[in-house]
Formats: sequence, structure tokens, C-alpha cells
Amino acid sequence: MFYRENGQFKSTYRADLQIFPILQDRIAIVMLLLVATVAVPLLASDYMFRAVFIPFLILSLAAIGLNILVGYCGQISLGTGAFMAVGAYAAFNLHTRFDGMPLIVSLVGGGLCATAAGVLFGLPSLRIRGLYLAVATLAAQFFIDWFTNRVRWVTNDSSSGSVSVGDLNFFGLALGTSVEKYLLCLAIVLVVGILAKNLVRGAIGREWMAIRDMDVAAAVIGIRPVYAKLSAFAVSSFIVGVAGALWAFVHLGAWEPAAFGIDKSFQLLFMVIIGGLGSIVGSFFGAAFIVLLPLFLNQVPHWLGLPLSTATASQLEHMIFGALIVFFLIVEPHGLARLWLTARQKLRLWPFPH
Repeated sequence: MFYRENGQFKSTYRADLQIFPILQDRIAIVMLLLVATVAVPLLASDYMFRAVFIPFLILSLAAIGLNILVGYCGQISLGTGAFMAVGAYAAFNLHTRFDGMPLIVSLVGGGLCATAAGVLFGLPSLRIRGLYLAVATLAAQFFIDWFTNRVRWVTNDSSSGSVSVGDLNFFGLALGTSVEKYLLCLAIVLVVGILAKNLVRGAIGREWMAIRDMDVAAAVIGIRPVYAKLSAFAVSSFIVGVAGALWAFVHLGAWEPAAFGIDKSFQLLFMVIIGGLGSIVGSFFGAAFIVLLPLFLNQVPHWLGLPLSTATASQLEHMIFGALIVFFLIVEPHGLARLWLTARQKLRLWPFPH
């Protein structure tokens, strides 16, 4: 009975259109932000930051970008890893070739370069759709993989093909510890998440969803498919490019082209499917599922005292992971976000059965 909006009256359009219209939701969000900004930095270990929190935030950011394209606009993409690579290498070149380049400028520059690549490879979406569009974006993955492996200028003439970044600073503040890197990622994810949520709730988001549902009908009512599709590719690629730059700079530190291979594209697509298509919150659920499940499956044999080799545990992890993906697709095709929405609706009506 604690999750009710009885007595919460909306007297203005602004109050009616806010992201969290229920008071309990706003209280929960404030508490969650306090935990994320105060409790986690004080209590979490360095291992938790490196293995859980930082990867979760960056992958959530990338999943938000992919969800805008696939979930809201309905354009299937298998080249997300390529756009992450464009953002990472563009930010690396900006940061390396220009002395004193601020980190935030390098990140935004990487996102803008990824935007250009996304719009370029999104042009086929004006003529093709479905599986054919997926193959076109898959071509982007192969092309970017070849480009980063063969063009030495991209890696600053590195003989091994791997690159690394030095000390990071944000407006003069050194980012040397895991806590500082975590707070940077958290701030960027919060800003991008709020902007993305408001974007999909506005006129542009409604155009994307109209194209997703039926592009012919959307064109009949005056929506321009060219603008809607390319804007979705642009926004999605920018967010994914920033996430790729963060993944390279903050999480990896040193990387090679294989770090943004096709496996990364499929991983992000699985996040969006499991978390929930067309849901910003679902992007966070999917990222949490992808990050936490392997850690949990690696610990289960030790908890049960089973003598499993490293190779067997790895194969078992992949099998269980695949089985759970199939299970979610069958039981709840709309992902974990729909389960969360259903639970909220039941709480609003509890204890009544209807």
C-alpha cells in the first residue's frame, strides 16, 4: 500500500509531463543517486570498481545508444562495436596529437566522429530494412575492423597495433583512482540518460517510434523517413562513440582493434534484447545482466565445491548464458523492463486482485 499515488494531484502540464510523476519514484531515484554517489565510493573495493561498476556504467551508456536505434526507431544494427571503435580511436588521436587537449573534448570529438560514421553507414536504411539492413551494418563492422588494423595512422604508427593513453585529467583534476574514474562515468551516464529520456519523449522520439511501427504510414502523415532514420543513426552513434571512448580510456587504458570486434556488437545487442527494446531503463537492466551474470556463474562452482577446470567453467558459462537469453525471449520478449513495469503496476493495485 506504500506505492500509491492517492492524493497526488497534477495541477500543471509541467507536473503531468515530468519523468517521474509519482512521489515514491522520485524518492527512490534520490536514494539511488545517494547510494551511487556517496555509499559506493566510500564502501566499494577497487576490484568492484574495475570489474563491476565502471563496466556496468559504460555498457549501459552504449546500450542506451543502441536502444535508441533498434528499440525506438526499429533499425537493426550489428555494427555497434565498430562505432565504439571509431569513438575510441578518434578520441585517442585527438588526445595524443593535440597537446593539452581536455579529456571531455576528446570524448565529444570521438562521439562526433562516430556520428559521421553512423550517418554514412545508415544511408542504406533509406532503401533497405530488416535483415538486409543488419547485413549492411555488419559490413560497417568488418570495414572498421580492417581500417583500424591496416591504417597505421589510426594507431599513431604503433608497430603492434595496440595503443594506450597516459594520465587522464578532467578540467585539471587528475583521474588516477578507480573512484574518480567511476564518478566521471557516472556523471556522463546520468547526463546522457536524462537527455535521451527527454528526447524519446518528445517530437523526435515520436517520429522514431512512428517509423518503427510502420514507416509507410509515418510518411503519409508527414514524417520524413530520411530525417527520422538518419537522426536516429546520428544520436545513437554519438552516444555509442562516447561509450567506446570511455571504454578505451577509462576501463581498458590500453587496447587493440580486437577489443571492439563483432563480439562486442552482439553483446550490446543482447543487452538491449534482454533489458527491453524501446526502454531507457531496460538498457541498465540489460547491462547489469551481462556484467553480473558471468561473475555469478564463475562463483557458483566454488560455492558448491565442484572441481571444475577453467575451460569447463568458461564453456558452462556460455551455455547457461545462451539458455537464459532464449528463456527470456520466450517468456518475456519485451525484456526485464516489462517485468519491472508489471511489478510496479501490481504494487499500485495491491492488495486488490484486479
